[in-house]
Amino acid sequence: MSVAKRDYYEVLGVGRDCDDSTLKVAYRKLALQYHPDRNPNNSEAEERFKEAAEAYSILSDPQKRATYDRYGHQAVNGAAGGGFDETTFADFGDILGDLFGFGDLFGGGRRRARTQRGEDLRYDLEISFEDAMRGLSAELQVPRLEACSRCQGSGAEPNGMVKCGTCNGRGEVLYQQSFLSIRKTCPTCEGKGQVIRQVCNQCRGEGYSRAEKRLRVNIPAGVDSGTRLRLQNEGNPGPPGSQSGDLYVVIKVTEHPIFERRDNNLHCTLPVNIAQAVLGAEINIETFDGPQPIKIPEGTQSGAHFRLRNLGVPEVNGRGRGDLYVHIDVQVPKKLTKDQRRLFEQLRELLPVENAPHEKSVFEKVRDFFTQ
Repeated sequence: MSVAKRDYYEVLGVGRDCDDSTLKVAYRKLALQYHPDRNPNNSEAEERFKEAAEAYSILSDPQKRATYDRYGHQAVNGAAGGGFDETTFADFGDILGDLFGFGDLFGGGRRRARTQRGEDLRYDLEISFEDAMRGLSAELQVPRLEACSRCQGSGAEPNGMVKCGTCNGRGEVLYQQSFLSIRKTCPTCEGKGQVIRQVCNQCRGEGYSRAEKRLRVNIPAGVDSGTRLRLQNEGNPGPPGSQSGDLYVVIKVTEHPIFERRDNNLHCTLPVNIAQAVLGAEINIETFDGPQPIKIPEGTQSGAHFRLRNLGVPEVNGRGRGDLYVHIDVQVPKKLTKDQRRLFEQLRELLPVENAPHEKSVFEKVRDFFTQ
């Protein structure tokens, strides 16, 4: 007695009008749940895994799906092989490869070797506050690896490579896992298909030599400590035929004795004497755009600040600038000459005493009367 197959849409738990993306998500979920590696010696899980794979192999093919929707299982028995077919994994090895880390195709088909990039490098560059404000072009001496001029990075003498005996030059090996035929990168040649027979005499098999390369990098105005500039393909070289890594220049900006940076705004402190604060004054202050006049109004208190627009830090690779904030610090003299003391004593007699005890209010007088 044959057991009737379940509807493929029911197997995957999707509606008949679902799109390809929904199909793939549903299949990934079931494959992850019932994969034999996660359910060892569990025949029921293995059957559910096969059932889901068969359903996906039909429904993911537009022609097979249209035939199935119209005529049912009988019309696609040939396409599905009358049951589970290992070769169907070639159509969705990417799904299982992502899930279980195989990274290869299943069953037939040749895997394309992945090209490995070279290593990225970091270079720390310290610049002055002034250079960060204006930008500069800097020359760097970067220590890094260079491909050996004799072997071009292979590590072998010319004609010193031979076919790998483990994979017979294919770069991959085939082994059986449960009912799956899995192709993996050859562990001996690491996917190259060749191994070194005679080591390069110049680099002694390393494939690289250590050197310093002179590079010029343009530092845009407005950079701050921690800014990273990327120089593409200026890192260490990768294996022969692959792309070099990148060089990241990390900026450190030294502190300035006068100006403090907060985001793209600059802040500074301007000391003024008592007379300037009381009577007002106009003072020229030095900025990165040259001297700028600032007007101190009469009666300015210590801690007041004034804003000079567009005199701050430029936007990196953009338009506009921050502002400059000038903070006022009223300086009280610690020592006075005789003439200065005489003038301040006269001033003390003329100024109102603002810190004298205040006169009692009517409420306080009434309270004091009843508490006597």
